[in-house]
Amino acid sequence: MDVNRDAPRRGRREGILDAALPAYRFGFATRLRDLRRECGQPPYRALSRFAHCCSGSLSEAASGRRFPTWETTRGYVTGCLRHAGREADIDRLLPQWRRMWEDADVRERGRRTGPPPTGQAGRESHRQPLSAATALSASSGLGPDAPVPQQLPAGISDFTGRTAELDRLTALPPVTDDGPPTAVVIAMISGTAGVGKTAFAVHAAQLVADRYPDGQLFIDLRGHTPGMAPREPGEALDHLLRVLGFPGTQIPTSLEERAALYRTRLADQRTLIVLDNAAAESQVTPLLPGGPGCLVLITSRCRLAGLDRTHTLSLDTLSRPDAVTLLLHASGAERLVGQPPDLLVELVELCGRLPLAIRVAAARLRSHPAWGLSHLVARLGDQRQRLTELEAGERSVTAALDLSYEHLSPEQQHAYRLLGVHPGPDFDEYAAGALLDSTVDRAGRVLGQLLDVHLLQEPRPGRYRFHDLVRAHAAQTAARDQAQPARRAALNRMLDYYRHTAALAVDTAYPYERERHYEVSLTSIRGPDLHDPAAALGWLDDELTNLLAAARHTAEHSRSEDVLYLATILHWHLRCRGRYQDAETLHHQALTTARATSRRAGELEALTRLGHLHRLQGRYTQAAEHLEQALRIAQATGHCIGELDALIGLGRLHWMQGRYAQAADSFEQALRMARAAGHRIGELDALIGLGRLHWAQGRYAQAADSFEQALRMARATSHSVSQLAALNGLGLIHRRQGRYAQAAEYHREALRIARAVGYRVGELSALTSLGHVGRLQGRYEQATHGYQQALELARATGDRNYEFEALHGLGRLRQAVGDPDAAVAHLDQALALAGVNELDQPVDEARAHDGLGHAHYALDQREQARKHWQHALHILTRTGVEGTDDEEATVATIQAHLTYLDRGRPPDDQAGVSEPQHDAGAGRRRGDQHDSGSHSRPADPARR
Repeated sequence: MDVNRDAPRRGRREGILDAALPAYRFGFATRLRDLRRECGQPPYRALSRFAHCCSGSLSEAASGRRFPTWETTRGYVTGCLRHAGREADIDRLLPQWRRMWEDADVRERGRRTGPPPTGQAGRESHRQPLSAATALSASSGLGPDAPVPQQLPAGISDFTGRTAELDRLTALPPVTDDGPPTAVVIAMISGTAGVGKTAFAVHAAQLVADRYPDGQLFIDLRGHTPGMAPREPGEALDHLLRVLGFPGTQIPTSLEERAALYRTRLADQRTLIVLDNAAAESQVTPLLPGGPGCLVLITSRCRLAGLDRTHTLSLDTLSRPDAVTLLLHASGAERLVGQPPDLLVELVELCGRLPLAIRVAAARLRSHPAWGLSHLVARLGDQRQRLTELEAGERSVTAALDLSYEHLSPEQQHAYRLLGVHPGPDFDEYAAGALLDSTVDRAGRVLGQLLDVHLLQEPRPGRYRFHDLVRAHAAQTAARDQAQPARRAALNRMLDYYRHTAALAVDTAYPYERERHYEVSLTSIRGPDLHDPAAALGWLDDELTNLLAAARHTAEHSRSEDVLYLATILHWHLRCRGRYQDAETLHHQALTTARATSRRAGELEALTRLGHLHRLQGRYTQAAEHLEQALRIAQATGHCIGELDALIGLGRLHWMQGRYAQAADSFEQALRMARAAGHRIGELDALIGLGRLHWAQGRYAQAADSFEQALRMARATSHSVSQLAALNGLGLIHRRQGRYAQAAEYHREALRIARAVGYRVGELSALTSLGHVGRLQGRYEQATHGYQQALELARATGDRNYEFEALHGLGRLRQAVGDPDAAVAHLDQALALAGVNELDQPVDEARAHDGLGHAHYALDQREQARKHWQHALHILTRTGVEGTDDEEATVATIQAHLTYLDRGRPPDDQAGVSEPQHDAGAGRRRGDQHDSGSHSRPADPARR
């Protein structure tokens, strides 16, 4: 189509043009209508996406009722040609449309301000733009007659969330009639691709538009627009000045004069200005008003930190509830009716809660009626294909991120690609330096640059991460653009860094465990200073997930030495932190690797550690299997330390299940071997094991001797974990002997050490012990605090032994304070945990049954009380145990309770037969009577 030919005046389906229109407007509108017809009549709603205005404004332009801005015309033409598949014609035809629009625009402005100049003077004035001062003078007549610009695009009908951010933005100092404003207000809205910056800015602008009666300006600066270069500031000012009423003939040519004219025009105005999709500070600065009274909203993928006097607002992904709400709205409420809430949550999480990705997923659902939500979730679950799935029409997460990537410098692109191969969730500048083979300072600079353009996040100082979808894009870009040898070399440098630094950190944090470690490997890669134990523990906590990811990567890529090395290095820290599941996964990887490569020593170590982990989680059958296998391998290969570790593990297992003779045999063998080999850790473990065994059998003098030997040795070697184990053991002895104040002192000291070194098992032991002491002292608030903390920590770490202890303690406590209903609830849970289908700890079952007997008796449910006491008595008799860790739960006291129930009253001439007591004090007195002769299995595991 030749856009300069005259079009005939004829009717259209959208209505007949008014013949009374000025000829230039009639002709321009006719050409707009003809173009739309030739391009297949695209809906105005579709064209509005390109023109950044509502469909009604486009209809009015095509009918001649309103003369459009160039931005509207350009979007109209572009949209029509794209609809017809004529993208190749856009660059050729737009200049023709621009010239035609400018000719019509001159006439439109002249119509408002008076007759246009005629003759040679008119032609000269059309050719020669004026200076800023002359243009302002010439435009003085625009004042009351100039149209008020209202350029805000149509908002999104299903805009969701962002309440806090909107509150911040709308609370910025508004222009009021109470006094003159003091400065222009500038808000910088930044965020990653697809986070919804433009939608947010438009929505916010619409909320405050009524505060700015002189109009609203909107311009797309095309900072990240496919196939288009960013707008030059001069071009942007030309557009804005025309919108503000200046004919093209009155707009200066130089950037400085255009900016001056723009500032002067807005000097006394209350105008809202949206500068969308900015690329850099240099693009934005000339477009900022100079005087007060205006609000400027800037959106950009970059932070534009060089702008002064700005209120910064960085948009993050949506909250989970808002993300689900957006999915429901965008999909159509009826589309997802009755879908499981957890499936909706899973879908938005797979979309990274990124608005663009959620809208694309919703579009996929709308365009595939046969797809169920679970089908789309399954498709997105394949991480390698996730970005491919998140494309719908012109919306594409990959395309949006490609634009961000293309705007990076070569150095930044190189860093982006290599950081994408990092196997963990986050990294610091040291790990980045290893990956990039650069200095730490240089790595820090490039991380900051990627952060500034929102390709990285910084959840806390010095820790960097990708958004999940950005990570997938970086990994795909690396696979496409980075040679495999370079990727492999980067990963090798990173693994060397993690191996070396983790070994240093563990040696500093746990010096007493050095006997069990490999020697620290050498590397030239610089790492942080970890000579302080607190810094070493902090680094291990920060990097633990990355270290586990590195171990998983080495296992998947057959790097057997690295898998075994990391398993050895990380074992004790994982155990101290209560990360049992992570430790179990790591040691299964090590076990598989050791067996595949015929490394018997590695197999032995993995089996022993898995045995300890299963024991700590109450999975005793599996623990026994692994420890017995380890013992056989150690004996067959002459591995003394391996045999020692297996014996310690089996001794603890026998003790916890009430097999005291076997426990004694294991601990005594281990003690002899440790002393013969000069293995201090093994000697400490054996002494503490024997101390617990003596205590469980009521031999308190021998128990105290073992614990005190262990405490002296632990203090001499700075073995914190053994110190707190010995302290807890001494506290148990004092508690059993009724010296509650001294017991509490030992347990509090153990708790302090456990928390200082982050040893979760020791913390659990101390907390439950303090709960028991507080309950026996009648300090119920203190006891509740100890038990409740222990219950929360036990559940968080998956420690079912201490979950039992906390529930059981809370049940006893509720009974003591006169709340038997709550006692039953807690004790029922404890009984289920102790039973054969869970922990399979018979003595603990007896303890729970005894507690339930008391609670049901208090509720006047005597038959139920009788059944529970009969169960408890049967268990203790069958296992040959006279008493338990609960002072009120011994064979003698349970028999007394049953006798009372049988007789209905206590005979005056029979000691020890009494009505079951409802308070802790009475229970304490009964327990004291049986301390010296009781043989009980300890409830306190304190299990290293």
